[in-house]
Amino acid sequence: MKIRHHKLEKVEGEEVPFEKTPNVGGRLEPRLLVIHYTAGPGLEESVGWLCRKEARASAHLVIGRDGRVVQLAPFNRVTWHAGISRWNGVEGLNHHSIGIELDNAGRLERKGGGEWTSWFGRTYPEEEVMEATHKHEVEEAGWQTFTPKQLAVALEVSAGLVARYGLEEVVGHDDISPGRKVDPGPAFPLGSFRSRLLGREQEEAPTLETTVNLNIRTGPGTEFERLDGSPLPSGTRVEVVDEAADWRLVDVLGDGEELPDLQGWVHGRYLQEHR
Repeated sequence: MKIRHHKLEKVEGEEVPFEKTPNVGGRLEPRLLVIHYTAGPGLEESVGWLCRKEARASAHLVIGRDGRVVQLAPFNRVTWHAGISRWNGVEGLNHHSIGIELDNAGRLERKGGGEWTSWFGRTYPEEEVMEATHKHEVEEAGWQTFTPKQLAVALEVSAGLVARYGLEEVVGHDDISPGRKVDPGPAFPLGSFRSRLLGREQEEAPTLETTVNLNIRTGPGTEFERLDGSPLPSGTRVEVVDEAADWRLVDVLGDGEELPDLQGWVHGRYLQEHR
């Protein structure tokens, strides 16, 4: 990946198209990277909307579910992605951050037939949905998961931006506008993403808990054998050690004989922050 004149040239060998948005401000000297989801039906639709003046919103990059990247503004120009926002005493983070939008429908509502529906009426199958409670909410909801390709490209691009601009922190929109925004939401692995970009210890990530009685396996998939101790009871506390797509390698934080000392793989859809 190369950045020239504040624009991405290629990602994974592919040219990065530049679709100029009119929704920009003055000169930007970024300190933060802010992760969003689009809450839209697709990459093209989200890019098209953010390039319309009436949107009154924009970002520097949009990353599709297939890993395609579209740039909307140079990295040294303010874009309108953060809105009313604050982080560590700094307000108005449009003027201090680079914004990345990930193509994702966001919060979903359960319908009959095992499908989930977005606010714009599109349905999504069960295997694309994580049920979890947002860290700023108290009720569980459905959230569209991000694809492994999308997350891998987002990590590559973000690593380049952190290195090029000396970014100090990686946050979600819900971190800088709590109560007003919920993206990128619990389906985005922000803790491990931040750790890999900034070199922080994984143990800084929050303790999680299972939301259902959950099988724990020898590998990241249902084809792997269940470990003795399966299923883990709902509410079991765990720490994430590693990730593979939607699966998490966890250490079980057991107390006494009821929960043995285990390490194995569980599906991330059924984990939430411990309360």
